[in-house]
Amino acid sequence: MFELRLGDDIDDFCIKCKRITNHVICSLMDGKAAKVRCRSCYSEHDYRNEQAPPTKKELKKAAEAAAAASQADPPVAD
Repeated sequence: MFELRLGDDIDDFCIKCKRITNHVICSLMDGKAAKVRCRSCYSEHDYRNEQAPPTKKELKKAAEAAAAASQADPPVAD
């Protein structure tokens, strides 16, 4: 794979635009992109590896599933 440099174009999820857009690398750490700037809205944020954060609905479902799982498994007494 090629080495990343400052100013290179990279795809990432933009929180402000709420979609994957082109970004410019602003900061590198250990050869990986650390901060990027969106080329559509010019907001600067941490590099997210093209992954969207979970929605509130997904977080609520996960919390409900964890609560249901903890209630479904009663403690076993010997």
